[in-house]
Amino acid sequence: MPKVNPSTSLRVNGERRRTIKFYTLGCKVNQYDTQEMRERLLEAGFKEALKAKDADVCLINTCTVTHRADSESLNFIRRSRRENPRAKILVTGCLTELDNPKIKQTGCVDLVIRNKDKENILSFLNHRTVEPTNYRTKNNGITYFKGHTRAFLKIQDGCDNHCSYCKVPLVRGRSRSKPLSGIIKEAGALAEKGFREIVLTGVCLGAYGRDLKSGASLTDVIDALEAIPALLRIRFSSIEASDVTPALIKRIADSRKVCRHLHIPMQSGDDSILEKMNRSYRRRDYLKLVRRLRKTIPGIAVTTDVLVGFPGESERNFRNTVDLIEKIRPARVHIFPYSRREGTAASRLGWRQTDACKMKKRIGLLNVSAWRYALAFKKKSFGRGLEVLVEGRSRDFPSHWEGYTDTYIKVVFKTNKKDLKNRLVRVKPVKISQDLIHARLCSHGLR
Repeated sequence: MPKVNPSTSLRVNGERRRTIKFYTLGCKVNQYDTQEMRERLLEAGFKEALKAKDADVCLINTCTVTHRADSESLNFIRRSRRENPRAKILVTGCLTELDNPKIKQTGCVDLVIRNKDKENILSFLNHRTVEPTNYRTKNNGITYFKGHTRAFLKIQDGCDNHCSYCKVPLVRGRSRSKPLSGIIKEAGALAEKGFREIVLTGVCLGAYGRDLKSGASLTDVIDALEAIPALLRIRFSSIEASDVTPALIKRIADSRKVCRHLHIPMQSGDDSILEKMNRSYRRRDYLKLVRRLRKTIPGIAVTTDVLVGFPGESERNFRNTVDLIEKIRPARVHIFPYSRREGTAASRLGWRQTDACKMKKRIGLLNVSAWRYALAFKKKSFGRGLEVLVEGRSRDFPSHWEGYTDTYIKVVFKTNKKDLKNRLVRVKPVKISQDLIHARLCSHGLR
């Protein structure tokens, strides 16, 4: 364990039991990191506070993927100070790597902990009641996932791709993989706690194993997790098009547990923009991949990301993106505007950024197409039974339960049955309402 300068650590309220409030912004990787810190701190004697006003410490795990993420992170810091002026405010996560001045300017923070130091958070808190031998070793992982029915399992961190618009490689570092033995142990512990679906996540999930001497790959992860009897589903969070190999496609097709859902960021449907973005594929490659997936894995849901307004994006470039969306007909599209990130290649080039009015119009046009294809994908579910992993009671529909299919369609259904949370049930679609399917519970198929 690295030594910590006493001037950069905190002593929290002597020896009495300490309380802590966690805040998480950003991606599934960040949510996993918060859970890992939560387990270490609670094991060390901290008690989790439900409200900031009751906490001795507020820990904010920040995001910096866009300007909006920066603002939200800084607002959480200020809000935490307003809600509890006496609390110690700790800030960690991606914003801390390159934007310490912004954090310090808030005047609200007691301690900043960089991403690489998250695993040593107890030492920064100067927690005298815990001996160094009791600290968890690196990559020892998590044993549960608070507030979730599906557990996120980080198997990889960092990225070597360096897309020209993306700040993530600058704040997360090079690609690093968790040993397969650690993944198996962690997944087994989660399954024992009752988690029936595990979402494999990473900053660049498809890069898993390239840095390991063992030569392990995502297909080896699937093999290992399929052998855990209590685990019913394995889902990928997001994967790059160039990492969806023929071997991986075949393994997913043959799997009894891997969800028929892949989120594959497209970003643009124009080759010249893809080149400026430093993406490793072109529109023809992406289209060919989607067609191969649908041929090999019938019924698969392909969802995607589209970045609108990249500097230099012309009307023709944008129309090529719309055209590719129309060709691939994704089950869901996440559309977001370009955000200039200091330190990236795109920020240093003189391309003109799309104006806000034109950006808004383009996003609106894409949203129309995205909604149409999402509806069409849901309609394909009618006339047959669906398996749904129940996540809990619906907040929007009284007396209803809700959950997701393996193709990531949200389903709600009404029943008098109790204790369905974390159960895999069979339902029959009845109608589509906005972004979900209403269904009725079949009299069979509970497990």
